[in-house]
Amino acid sequence: MTQLNDRVAAGPFPRVRIAAAVILDDTGRVLLVRKRGSLFFMQPGGKLEDGEAALDTLARELNEELGWTVLQTAPLGIFSAWAANEVGHVVEAALFHVESAGDIKLGAEIEEFVWVQPSDPGALRLAPLTRHHVLPLILSKDLREF
Repeated sequence: MTQLNDRVAAGPFPRVRIAAAVILDDTGRVLLVRKRGSLFFMQPGGKLEDGEAALDTLARELNEELGWTVLQTAPLGIFSAWAANEVGHVVEAALFHVESAGDIKLGAEIEEFVWVQPSDPGALRLAPLTRHHVLPLILSKDLREF
């Protein structure tokens, strides 16, 4: 796996810059979404628009996708992985631990959401970023509280 990740990080592949949220419930489960037309579950979030800061993207995307308002964030780092929905591209994700408020109201872009235990996501098809970076990151840190 390390060789693949090194190849992704160093390779001359087209980049897709995104901001993504790691959202946990009170029991430590992480929120994953599946976008319309995708087979993969991933963190809520989306592509940065020209000139847009990562936190602005995150706030906009969480509102559009889930109807949520961001209350608090903590940066977790920038991670690269193969893009789940764009063959031959690498996603470069600014990840943030996010606390937000409200009931989930799925936007037009989201097909479904699930709450999963990071240690056992079951048989879900996970985006490479989620499988190889996000879940291990959650398991290596105590992110339940800010």
